[in-house]
Amino acid sequence: MLVEAQRNPVRRVTGLARSTPGRLTLLALGLVALTVLVGALTAASVQRRSDALTALADRSEPLAFAAQEVYRAMADADATAASAFLSGGVESATLRQRYEADVAKAAAALSTATGEITRSPELGEALSTLSQQLPVYTGLVETARAHNRQGNPVGAAYLREASTLMRDRLLPAAQSLYRAEDANVVRDLGGATTLPWLELLLGAVLLGALVAAQRYLTRKTNRLLNVGLVAATAASVVSLLWVLGASVVAVSGASSSRDDAEVVDVLAQARIQTLAARRDETLTLVARGSGGVYEKGFGAASDELRGLLDRAGSGAAMTHFERWQQAHQRVREADDRGDYTAAVGLALGSGPDGAAEAFDALDGDLRSSLAQARARLTERIAGARGALTGAVPAVVLLALVAAVAVAAGLWQRLKEYR
Repeated sequence: MLVEAQRNPVRRVTGLARSTPGRLTLLALGLVALTVLVGALTAASVQRRSDALTALADRSEPLAFAAQEVYRAMADADATAASAFLSGGVESATLRQRYEADVAKAAAALSTATGEITRSPELGEALSTLSQQLPVYTGLVETARAHNRQGNPVGAAYLREASTLMRDRLLPAAQSLYRAEDANVVRDLGGATTLPWLELLLGAVLLGALVAAQRYLTRKTNRLLNVGLVAATAASVVSLLWVLGASVVAVSGASSSRDDAEVVDVLAQARIQTLAARRDETLTLVARGSGGVYEKGFGAASDELRGLLDRAGSGAAMTHFERWQQAHQRVREADDRGDYTAAVGLALGSGPDGAAEAFDALDGDLRSSLAQARARLTERIAGARGALTGAVPAVVLLALVAAVAVAAGLWQRLKEYR
């Protein structure tokens, strides 16, 4: 009896499948389930791409910029402090203001980047180093200033110690922070530039099933079209075209953003190397005859800067760079022949032959190019993000419309067998 009772449901199901009403019922259930499933999977895929763009626009790119600003501001502060020191007891008010602004910008950007520690605990050490050592650095610079105003030679030693701290601890920590944030930008761009193959496959499967069901009904009922299945097919086609169109626009925008992100990275590195070279140029003079290591640093930074400017393709920046190299050569010639005062004058002079003017022109050009590149990057991210606006609700709504249309269309055929 138990075996017979277990067989009855199986027989009822197989018997139902052998009858036309049963087949229509199973077909309706299968198509409704498939429609809802395809809609849910498509919506989830579009949402993942949208989430990647949202994370890129609201988190990764701003944090990468903040990390870049930490590095740039500290490098500029170090270069500016060295230039101010060369001014002698009465330092330039302009250089002093620039130094203080750099320290304030570094602190503000560091505060912004600190919020990332909850997302990336591995950045804790770098952020801790920056937070703890930046006040130590500024304290050393202030001590150097105080001695310099009094004419004490020991001031140069304090400035070199501050620069060593910046070079050996602060800048490497800032670079680690920037590289981690830049990797997040690359990751989110990768998630946003994935071609919509899944959406295309799911849409093709659903449309194939709807067409096959329509042909089956045509053979069984001798009616050319089923209004419900036609409506479901139309809704599915609209959904697929909407998703593909929005995804293609988003992927295109995200791909362009990847190119812009590379340009931003190259320009950021170029500006940092410019500041490193300027710091070493001035520290060579601060060392007064024992600055060979700084001159080597200037040469290494200049070589890397030349390569970065070639990659950036900035003709104006390269012109300023060459002018600076010529001015630096005049500084070294004056210093090497023992005319320290002339060397300092050439290093800090704002005339056409001065290194300071060429450096400022190069730094200004890179700053402007970097701002423009970042503006293009954020604009394209916003455009890619906007292309997906409304796509997920539309997919869900059209999937529900298609499911209801399938059920209504097959219900009409089922009623004919009553």
